[in-house]
Amino acid sequence: MRVLLVIPDREPLDYGFAASDVAQLHRLCPDPARGALDDATWKDLLLDAYRAQLSGEVSIFGQQVLYRRLREGLGEQDCAAVGERVRELMRDPARLAALQRDCASLRHADKEIATLLFEDAAPAAPWWVGKTWPLPILLLASIAAVIVTPAAWLATGVVAYILMSTQMRYYERVDEWDRSMNALQMLLRTASILGARADAGALLLPFAGAAAAAGKLNRQLSRPPMVMMTPGARTYLDWFMLDNVNHYYKGVRLVHAHLDFLRACFARVGELEADIALARHLLAAPALCWAERHAHQALALDDTVHPLLPQAQALSVSLSGGGAFISGQNGIGKSTLLRTVGVNLVTARAFGFCYARQARVPDLPVYTSMQSEDSLFGGESLYMAELRRAQELLAAADGPHPGICIIDEIFRGTNHLESVSAAAAVLDVLAAKGLVMVSSHNLVLASLLAQRLAPLCVRLDGAGRLVLEPGVLAHTNGIALLAQRGFGSAIEDRAGRVFDWLDGYLAHPGDCDGVLAGTAASAV
Repeated sequence: MRVLLVIPDREPLDYGFAASDVAQLHRLCPDPARGALDDATWKDLLLDAYRAQLSGEVSIFGQQVLYRRLREGLGEQDCAAVGERVRELMRDPARLAALQRDCASLRHADKEIATLLFEDAAPAAPWWVGKTWPLPILLLASIAAVIVTPAAWLATGVVAYILMSTQMRYYERVDEWDRSMNALQMLLRTASILGARADAGALLLPFAGAAAAAGKLNRQLSRPPMVMMTPGARTYLDWFMLDNVNHYYKGVRLVHAHLDFLRACFARVGELEADIALARHLLAAPALCWAERHAHQALALDDTVHPLLPQAQALSVSLSGGGAFISGQNGIGKSTLLRTVGVNLVTARAFGFCYARQARVPDLPVYTSMQSEDSLFGGESLYMAELRRAQELLAAADGPHPGICIIDEIFRGTNHLESVSAAAAVLDVLAAKGLVMVSSHNLVLASLLAQRLAPLCVRLDGAGRLVLEPGVLAHTNGIALLAQRGFGSAIEDRAGRVFDWLDGYLAHPGDCDGVLAGTAASAV
């Protein structure tokens, strides 16, 4: 009718879903064969902000699929299939726009339904469901009986009490169900539209044959058209015949009788919308390549950038074996480099592409330690939080899904000597088990871990461009920044004298190759 009368759909208003709603599909349907990113890594790599960047004009269905892909990654075959679908959409912008319009109505959904389809059990229906039609007759009869005897008001009160108390008891449950049904019917409507497209092709092959079934189930879940079109009819039926409660239990029965079909529709629509979002994002991406994935402990990213930084300078990173120790002056971009490598490893595993000119990366999960904090309410100091995270990284290295460790300023919550000692021991064990990237201002670690981690320094070249070169930072700038920030000559002089005194003890440790050598064999 909307097509015949040329009535346009309402412009979608994107609903702000909570992070827990977006994560619900991943929580309910995890893939145990994949090593999912843990919460600390998700936070360290700012993946909520990145997912939000991907999810513009995307419904909750597509958002949940994008989140699940980012969190778990995809196997080789699935990743190749996603890449082929996304490239097909990118090659045909007109078709991409048409499919996005077909999916636009999904954004009217204001409730996630993964819980309904993958977790909730069907509530048992009371015996009286479907048998409430005599209630309005009894109510009218009792009112009419007042003419004969005033005692009939008692019967009227009883019937009215039954109607109102039942309505109040089920009001919130029915209201929540109505919102779920709105989202579910948007899903079925979209599946029906996509299944009926004349230019289906390989992209819409999963929807073939589902159009009729989706349309039929959508109509069964709806209230009768005459009820919806007649002013006041719905309110009368709800209050005097409990029609909304009866319809609720009918909907429950229908949903749970067609769970397999509905789950398939959910997966197909969510996957397609996620592919559309990726294609639109990549068409505007400043740097992009399809990554070569492998199972080795090595990576190479040529001219890579961070997707959240539009003016980011490109850097090339190449690692093999144990990994790298990254040094550089304050503010030069060491943490940004680590996050850039981390997010590109995640996107390669989740979607098959990297923000780089060329990429060859391992298909391994990423584990980070970058933003450890003290907790006032948890009673945990910064150093205790760092120790807990280090134990988690060590456990992951020995677990079923070992991966790549990215660590920024390890053990900064204790004194210098113990920080270096603990960091050297932990990093030595981690690097013996897998690929590790660590940055630190404790340059003595570069010498202590030289047998495990290649020393690399971030610096500016003669043209003012960032480069990553072999070696360790030669000239620190912590004291110089005091002058730049206006601390005054008195503080600068005192800091300089203390620095000169400490320099001979700590800045140049000399020959320390053998300090950890005695434990190298037992650490593996």
